[in-house]
Amino acid sequence: MAGVDVVFLEHLAEALCGISALLFTFIASFSRSEKAELFAQNTIAVSLITAAGVLWWLSLSGGSLWGSNYLPKPLSLICIILAISARLNIRGTNVSFGANPHTINKKNSEEE
Repeated sequence: MAGVDVVFLEHLAEALCGISALLFTFIASFSRSEKAELFAQNTIAVSLITAAGVLWWLSLSGGSLWGSNYLPKPLSLICIILAISARLNIRGTNVSFGANPHTINKKNSEEE
């Protein structure tokens, strides 16, 4: 495994992060079904943990990410933090505590 090309590791890390970002983008669509949401959460967490390992390996192999040999280690830490947050299930919990346009409109129609 020590003979793996650093360019391959760079592309693998980019692909794993891209898959995670794409799944994060569509998590609201997956949340319509509990099975799909759980699958998406698990896939995101696994791909981010794998990306963190690949980024660390890339750094130890002397490779660089987007021309920087400094980026892989901090990005691997961010991947781990995001993997943990991907496993949080906040369905039905109001995390913003802000005004919801739907409830404002409903209150306005009730007042009339």
